[in-house]
Amino acid sequence: MGVSSDRLREDAARLLPGGVSSPIRASVRPCPFFVDRALGARIWTTDGAELVDWVMGYGPNLLGHANDRVRLAVVEQVERGWLYGAPTRTEVELAGKISTYYGPGKVRFVNSGGEAAMTAVRLARGATRRRLLVKFDGCYHGASDVLLSRRGDGALGIPSSAGVPEEFAGSTIVLRYNDVDELHRIMKKFGDQVAAVIVEPVGANMGVVPASSDFLSAAKEEAEGSGALLIFDEVVTGFRLGLRGAQGLYGIKPDLTVLGKIIGGGFPVGALVGRSELMDLLAPLGPVYNAGTFNGHPVSMAAGLATLRILEEGWPYFRAERAAKAVSEELSRMRLNGGEVAVNVIGSMFQVFMRKPPVVDADSARGSDSSAYMKFHEALMRKGVFSPPSQMETWFASSAHGDEEVSRTIEEIRKAWPS
Repeated sequence: MGVSSDRLREDAARLLPGGVSSPIRASVRPCPFFVDRALGARIWTTDGAELVDWVMGYGPNLLGHANDRVRLAVVEQVERGWLYGAPTRTEVELAGKISTYYGPGKVRFVNSGGEAAMTAVRLARGATRRRLLVKFDGCYHGASDVLLSRRGDGALGIPSSAGVPEEFAGSTIVLRYNDVDELHRIMKKFGDQVAAVIVEPVGANMGVVPASSDFLSAAKEEAEGSGALLIFDEVVTGFRLGLRGAQGLYGIKPDLTVLGKIIGGGFPVGALVGRSELMDLLAPLGPVYNAGTFNGHPVSMAAGLATLRILEEGWPYFRAERAAKAVSEELSRMRLNGGEVAVNVIGSMFQVFMRKPPVVDADSARGSDSSAYMKFHEALMRKGVFSPPSQMETWFASSAHGDEEVSRTIEEIRKAWPS
């Protein structure tokens, strides 16, 4: 153990806005903790507490913390240097892997999923020479100005953050997730002005809310019919719901795919994947600009390549999905005020909503009893189980969640559930 969490919280509050570097970390109850180390499916805090981790870095750690094979790949890369300002073989090999499952086409590496989404929108506007973007309430695509918009009274979006100009938000149309009729109606009216339709095929920032097949089919149909591009934001689902992600499960191919999280093996990364004729519009070949000192960072490329090689063996998906199934089934048996609760699960990701089912969009997710959820989260934390600190986040299972972690979690769920 080193410095106590109390002391670190005091220092962090003085040095970091809100005491954190990303807002959700301040939501942990009874108070944010500080990590000393992590291994497998467990985290140890600077105060010496041991936690079973169901947050997994908010998604990237499908293999658990500090996987041996990924760690060795990272160490080997660091021993050869870690930033060159020039391409590497590993970068090309990782791009090849990604293109195999999300191509055919080309890959542009950036440094986060949000940056990749921002680049996808810029590329779509450059390719189509159109201004409007269609997105969906509850889907999160990063913290860039162009995507920080929410539903307003009319068709056009309004800023969801201070500092975002109204004209930026006004270039987006924010629709209800899983609402096929509204999508058809708006695209009939504005379709010839729309550059792209961007969607999370499984919403992971309103809890877990899978899209219906009809909804994603309608998104593809409307994009194709209007000459817009369809963008799947698979930052969370890419390589988590199988090697081909959500698009593989649904059998629907977008024009552009946004990736992140797992493809960096726990290191910062983002990627944009698309057909060659689209991707070649990016600099240096085309007029759509993107660049970055850390694009294709050698350490992230090494960790990502090692991770995908392990995932190709298949067994991590079986283990992670088995753990998610066991815990989500236990949550489905819980009752709140005498009634059943909604539990959405797909693959190795799930969430319990403190309300009756179904939860199919952001409005129904927001209708959950968030106070009851946070009491549940805090009770679990006190019992050594780290669950997502918001009703609108996601539980992530990993291949490191074995029988012991699952059994302990189920036991503590029964004790922590709000009466």
